[in-house]
Parts: sequence; C-alpha cells; structure tokens
Amino acid sequence: MLFELKTVFLNEGETKQLCYELSIADIDIDGVFPFKSPVSVTAVARNRASLVTLTLRCRYSYTRFCDRCGEEFTRQEDKSFEHKLAQTLIDEGNDDYIETPDFTLELDDAVISDILLNLPHKNLCRSDCRGLCPICGKNLNDGDCGCRETAVDPRLEILKQLID
Repeated sequence: MLFELKTVFLNEGETKQLCYELSIADIDIDGVFPFKSPVSVTAVARNRASLVTLTLRCRYSYTRFCDRCGEEFTRQEDKSFEHKLAQTLIDEGNDDYIETPDFTLELDDAVISDILLNLPHKNLCRSDCRGLCPICGKNLNDGDCGCRETAVDPRLEILKQLID
C-alpha cells in the first residue's frame, strides 16, 4: 500500500491516517505459515515541529507450535511501531530514519519487517508451559505422569548414593 505523504511533509501540524488489511499468509517461517488471517494496519503520519513520524498499529493472529509441549496455539497480537521519516538522508547507514524522496512510502515493506523483527525467539503456548515428560513424553500441562519422581538420571545416580 502506497502512502502519499506530501501534504504531511509540507504542512507543519498536518496528520494523515490510512487503514487497510495486509495478507502475509505466504510468509514461511521455519517451514510454517503462521499468519492465517490478514494483518489489520492503521498508519498515522504526523508532522510536529517539522519532524514527521509514522506510527503503525498492527493487529494480527500468530499460530505456531509450542517449543516445549508441541501443542498448536494461536496468539492475538496488537503491536505499535514508530518510525521517523525524512525526505533525504545524508548518511546512508542511518537506520534511525526511513527515506521518502518522492513523499511516498511503501507501507507493506515497513509492516512486514516490523512484525518479523518483533516475533518471539521462543514460541510458548503460555508462559508457565511445563513441556513434555522426558521419560514417557506426556504433556505435563495436562497433569503429572507419575514417572518423574521415580526415575533418576543415570548420570546423577552416584549423587543419590551420597544422600543415602
């Protein structure tokens, strides 16, 4: 989606808003397509004291398998991202600003990169996920399996003799 920003850059105090939906269902992350429904995007460009800022609010659902228990889960996300915009950049290596030389910005690229860069490093169905029993493989979120207390790791068997 192309966002026309000429009026915002040229008029101090100007604000422009754009709402749309972006389908990113074709994005493959580690062999999984986690974005089943479109991302709802609200973009607001604001000129305050000749500094143009872009605020992106992205609402989307994210479906993955838990890294601990293997169960599929869907999480609703509502994230906001802020960027400073500039018509021209003197230093090409400056990542603090997004360059808009013709007063337009391709929002899809910014939205996709913001979402992907803010994905969690570890996908957990919930913060207190107990995972799987290392012996029988039962999902410990559904209850104890009974074999955790009785089994001792053979590498630590010698330490048990010190306690007895």
